[in-house]
Amino acid sequence: MSALRVHNFSISLDGFGTGDGQAEGAPFGHAGERLHEWMFATRFWSDMAGGPAGSAGADHVYAAMHGPGIGAEIMGAGKFGPPGWQDDPDYKGAWGANPPFHSPVFVLTHRPRPSIEMEGGTTFHFLDTSPADALKTAREAAGGLDVRLGGGPSVIRDFLAQGLVDHMHVVQVPMLLGRGVRLWDGLEALEDRYTIEAVSTPSGVTHLTFTAR
Repeated sequence: MSALRVHNFSISLDGFGTGDGQAEGAPFGHAGERLHEWMFATRFWSDMAGGPAGSAGADHVYAAMHGPGIGAEIMGAGKFGPPGWQDDPDYKGAWGANPPFHSPVFVLTHRPRPSIEMEGGTTFHFLDTSPADALKTAREAAGGLDVRLGGGPSVIRDFLAQGLVDHMHVVQVPMLLGRGVRLWDGLEALEDRYTIEAVSTPSGVTHLTFTAR
């Protein structure tokens, strides 16, 4: 059976995966882009987004694991767009005409709408269903490849609580946010279900890799 994987999910020292006050132009609220600066400096990011050549060190190696072997993605409504996007019938996501997923993407929302086919192989499908049923649907679409769980933190937390995540890469960034949405709430003793490895890099972040036992 294909695996459910989380990659490059950044959190603050106090466990927040996004800041407070998400809005159009501020997808991570008051956190801004600070949680992801480590990734923006990598060759992985420069190859994907264009711009100056990035570093090819350990941060790049971890970041580049994001894509290989992935056949579909699941994401929450908060990753697809800012609060209120469901009220705009023409809204097609935050990534322009050619989103970076290049696979079926299943958006979890209580207000589903018809699927949207984008350029580059991405099609957004909208589901109002449980984590287990969403994963079953995404696995069928992935054609034997793995499924990536893209976030945000509350969605990842729900899948973790139901024991559905096989591999998770969390990046702890040395900053305190103080408010927002936490990843770890309600997941006491999660470490009993996973083998956990920690690697710190010169950028100051710590890569935490969780592999289901």
